[in-house]
Parts: sequence; C-alpha cells; structure tokens
Amino acid sequence: MTDEAPDYFRPEGGAVLTTLLIVRDVDRSREYYQRVLGATCVRERQPCILRFHNSYLVLNTEGGPTDDKPTVNAQAPADSNTLGCAMNIRVTDVRQVHAEWSSRGGEFLTEPKDHGVEIRCYLRDPDGYLIEVGQGTGILAEQDRPAR
Repeated sequence: MTDEAPDYFRPEGGAVLTTLLIVRDVDRSREYYQRVLGATCVRERQPCILRFHNSYLVLNTEGGPTDDKPTVNAQAPADSNTLGCAMNIRVTDVRQVHAEWSSRGGEFLTEPKDHGVEIRCYLRDPDGYLIEVGQGTGILAEQDRPAR
C-alpha cells in the first residue's frame, strides 16, 4: 500500500473522495485508527482528519441539524450488528495485515476466510463501524491478472 494521498485541502485533480464517520468520542476513534490501522492525523478535531495510505477518514461527533443539512441528525451506529455501510480496505497480503493489526489491538470477527474470488476478514472500530480487509485472489484470475 502506498502513503501517497492527494492534498485533502487542495485536491490536485479538483476532488478527493473521503469517508466521513460520525463517532461518539473523536479522541477514542482517532487513537484507534492511528494505533491499529496506522493512520496519520492531519487535523485533531472539528473535524478530525486522518490520512490512511491513499485516502482520508474524517471523524466528527454526533449532532443535530445544521444550516446546510437542516433535517439531518448525525449519529454513530446504534447497533453494531446491523450493517448500513462499511469501509473496504484492499490489501496485497490479508494474513499479514490481520496479524499486524491484531498485534496492535484490532479485534477481528474471524481469521481471514478464503471465498475463492478473495480472502477477507472483518473488524469493528470503537463505534461499531465494520471494516472489511480483503485480498483479491480468484477475481484477479477472472481478469487475467496474476495474484501477488
């Protein structure tokens, strides 16, 4: 994985896609993503911005409507067993990442499982967001691309 990420504040191509997570405790979530996933903090809060390889995570607290979203309440997941969205992180060696992140305190639901087209496993962040970590295998063969 590369640490090359576009400039968050001035995207060179005119745009950058990020993931916004509404969290209950920004400090706890920032510490988790830095410690377990190795993310780098770009901005501490309001909102917290973390660089993760070639992308960004934006962490912000729960809250009521604002002038630009007058009917929207921002809320962390109420139930970590109901999936509404998930981060999907593609890696070249899922077993190595599983071992590394487990050693940093990441708690995976299972060991990596081989599903033919990919090997994948999942962990949750402190607010219950599901994070899929996957490695393409058979899907690469379908595309005539060698697996690494």
